[in-house]
Order: sequence, then structure tokens, then C-alpha cells
Amino acid sequence: MKENQQPKTLADLVPGQSGIVDAVGGEAALHRHLLDMGITPGVKVLLNKTAPMGDPVEIHLRGYSLTLRLDDAAKITLRQEKGE
Repeated sequence: MKENQQPKTLADLVPGQSGIVDAVGGEAALHRHLLDMGITPGVKVLLNKTAPMGDPVEIHLRGYSLTLRLDDAAKITLRQEKGE
């Protein structure tokens, strides 16, 4: 990521884009829930698709697909993969 770019969140991706989880935010219960679902720092995530109205979003990680609300996806900060 370039120095002048704002950190990108999972909610900023469009279908087909991917990134590496840099940080997982949210209140204590939500934070724990996201971690329990496998969304941990260092894992690669791919945005598969969004619902017709843009919420929720479907991501692919660790060999499975997961659907998240857009508000929750906005709490997951990404960094770009090496070479992008």
C-alpha cells in the first residue's frame, strides 16, 4: 500500500478483488465472533459477490465462503498482497 493511501477495508472491495487481513476491529463480542469465523490477521480474503442492494457481501477465505454485513466488513482492515 502506498504511504498516502488510506487503509482499505473489506467493505471497500468490489467482486473479484482480494486482500490480506491486517486488523480486525469491532466491539469485544463482534471482534471475537469474526476471529472465530477465521477472519484473522494474515489470512487472504476474496470478495466473491455482493447482494443486489450491496449488503451483505460474500467473501471466500480458508477454503469456504462466508457472508457478512457491510457494517461488519467495514471493521476489517486490509493490506494489499505483495506485488500489487
